[in-house]
Amino acid sequence: MSNALPVTDATFEAEVLQSDVPVVVDFWAEWCGPCRQMAPVVDEVAAELGERAKFVKLDVDANPATTRSFGVRSIPTFAVVSGGEVVHQFAGSRPKASFKAQLDKVIV
Repeated sequence: MSNALPVTDATFEAEVLQSDVPVVVDFWAEWCGPCRQMAPVVDEVAAELGERAKFVKLDVDANPATTRSFGVRSIPTFAVVSGGEVVHQFAGSRPKASFKAQLDKVIV
């Protein structure tokens, strides 16, 4: 069971843009090897951050509108949304420490 909630173009506004806590959006696809490689890292960090942030996964193939609106060109891409605005965005597979360091810049 993943600690990241699946979201779609239809649920994105309610789950992400209107969230009271920062949201980490994982833009991914089933066929993407680096995305699958990052899944356990995302789950571990989501469990560690607990209530301080919400983690969601958006399948780029099934949800092209949101993917386009975030300018996602490669996956995995991670965006941190706070107060309805993107406060940090980065791409690529990375070790857990590096992934968490990116999030620590913007999630207090």
